[in-house]
Amino acid sequence: MKPLSPVTVLRSQRVFWGTGIQPALIIIKDGKILEILSDCDQNIGDASEVLDVGCLLVMPGLVDSHVHVNEPGRTAWEGFQTATRAAAAGGVTTIVDMPLNSIPPTTTLSNFQTKMQAATGQCFVDTAFWGGVIPNNQSELRPLIQAGIAGFKCFLIQSGVDEFPHVTESDLHTAMAQLQGTGSVLLFHAETEIQQQNEEEEDPCEYASFLNSRPDVMELEAILTVTQLCLQYQVRCHIVHLSSAKAIELIQSARQAGAPLTVETTHHYLTLSAEHIPQGATQFKCCPPIRTQANQDQLWSALKAGQIDMVVSDHSPCTEELKRLDSGDFTQAWGGISSLQFGLSLFWTTARQKGFSVADVVRILCQKPAELCHLDNQKGSLLPGYDADLVIWDPDKEFELNEDDIHHKNKLSPYLGFRLHGQVFATIVRGQIVYMQGTFSPQPLGKLLLVKQ
Repeated sequence: MKPLSPVTVLRSQRVFWGTGIQPALIIIKDGKILEILSDCDQNIGDASEVLDVGCLLVMPGLVDSHVHVNEPGRTAWEGFQTATRAAAAGGVTTIVDMPLNSIPPTTTLSNFQTKMQAATGQCFVDTAFWGGVIPNNQSELRPLIQAGIAGFKCFLIQSGVDEFPHVTESDLHTAMAQLQGTGSVLLFHAETEIQQQNEEEEDPCEYASFLNSRPDVMELEAILTVTQLCLQYQVRCHIVHLSSAKAIELIQSARQAGAPLTVETTHHYLTLSAEHIPQGATQFKCCPPIRTQANQDQLWSALKAGQIDMVVSDHSPCTEELKRLDSGDFTQAWGGISSLQFGLSLFWTTARQKGFSVADVVRILCQKPAELCHLDNQKGSLLPGYDADLVIWDPDKEFELNEDDIHHKNKLSPYLGFRLHGQVFATIVRGQIVYMQGTFSPQPLGKLLLVKQ
C-alpha cells in the first residue's frame, strides 16, 4: 500500500485500544472506525484494502492543539501545506491553528472566513481553528463560536505582532461575560509585565540574560489573574505553554476550589534546559523561556501526577533571518520553536525513561488535546464511530534528527543532531494513508473542522 490508498482493514499485533496493547483488526468504513476485533487472525472476508503492519504499534493519531500556521500573511514563516505535511510525518492527524501570526488574525468573523479560504485544499491532516480575544472585539466572539471556532486565545503581555494586541483585565471581564454559558474555552498566554531593576547591563548574547528578563514571577502573576477570573465567571480557561513549575501549586488550588481550568506544557520545556543553551544560540529562544533542568524535572513530575493535562508543540516558526543567528542577540530574535513534526518522538524519548506508558502517551498527546477543543467525540481515541485517524510507529526505533528529515518550511531547530526514540511509519487520516515511510499522498486529504459547542 502507498499514500492516498484507502484502508478498510488494519491488522497489527500491537494495537492500543481499551486499556492496553493487544493484537487487533481495525475495520474501517466511510472514514470511521466500524469495529475493532481482538482476534487479528480471523477471516476478514472480501476486504481488499488490508494493511498488515506486523508488530508496529497502532494508536490514535495525535491532536496538536497549539500550532501557528501563519497563513495568510506570513507564509514565508510557514503555511497550511508545509505545516500539515510535517504534522502527517509526525503522526499528528489533527492540528488546531492559532489566531496569530497570520495576517489578518482570526479575531473577526470576516477574518475567519479569510483564513478558511486560505486553508481550503491545502491541508494534509484535519485542521480546526482558534479565534482570538483582543481589545474591543467582544461583539465578534459569539458569531465566531457559531461559525465553528474551537475557542479563543488571548495574551496578557505583548504578543510580538502589532495586529494581535494584548488584553487588560477590564477587557477580560468583558470577554468572559460574553463567553458565559457558551461552553467555549479561553486560552491564556500567561505572562505579565513586572517592574524589574537591572543594576548592570547584561550581555544580550548570553542565554542567562534573556532568562533573567522573563522570571517565573511573570507567569505566576498572570496565572493568579487567570485563576481569579476562572473562579468568578466559571468559564472554561486553559493556560498555554506553562514554563514555570512554580505555578503548579496555584493551578491546583484553583482547581480544588472549583475552577474549570486546564493547563498544557510543551515539548521544548520537557526536553531542553537553560544550562545547555550555548551563547548566541537564538534557535532556543521562546516565550515563556526554557528554564533550568530542576524546573524541567518538576514539570515532568507534575505531568506524571496529572497536574499538567497535556503536551503540545506550540509550533511557532519564522524565517532564519528573524532568529538573528548572525548577531546571536536573544533580545532581538523572534521567540518560537518548531517541533510539530517531532512531538511524538521528543516526548517518548524522555517519557519512556520516566515510566510513562503508551496509555499515558495517548491520554497526554491525543485524548486531552481533543477534549480541550471539543473534538473528543470524533478524535483522540480508537472507538467505533470515531474518525479512523491512526499513527503507526515503532517506539523502539532510534534515529538522528537531521535537516533533510524536516518538513517544516524553515529547517532551523534546536533539536538538530538529537537522537530520538519512536519513529513514525505511517499516518492515516479518516481511513486514508496520508504519509508512509517518507512519502506523502499526492494531494491533501485533510478536512477543515468546524466545531459544535
